[in-house]
Amino acid sequence: MQLKPKKGYNKTMKTILVDAANTFTVNGEIHIELHQLLEMYSNKKIIVTNANDEQLIAFGLINLPYELFTLKHNPDKVNPEYFILLLEKFNLKNDEVVYFEHNLEAVKSAVSLGIHTYHYDVEKRDLEALRKFLDSSL
Repeated sequence: MQLKPKKGYNKTMKTILVDAANTFTVNGEIHIELHQLLEMYSNKKIIVTNANDEQLIAFGLINLPYELFTLKHNPDKVNPEYFILLLEKFNLKNDEVVYFEHNLEAVKSAVSLGIHTYHYDVEKRDLEALRKFLDSSL
């Protein structure tokens, strides 16, 4: 299903940054309902993680439907430098991405750089609230 652009639509389509472990994957498996929600958007998606090589396997972060970005804990997402390097790698600006993340410290890190960010509560897994965030942010 393709969503129609809203009023004031920016021709530069924003990239969705997706938290990896405990959000996109749960117990080493892709969160199917979350993946289905993301597929409603034609925007580019990048899965972001701190994971090193061993953790990529343990968290089920291999053979994913979207590109994966990791700095293997050097630095972690709680350090704004992580997002600076991510934006540089993909030639993006902070206003060209939206991000959702379960770790509050990583949320604060991204917000400190002006990245529009949503705290995704992994206890609630409220996909409707996430959909509303994405709809209003893209």
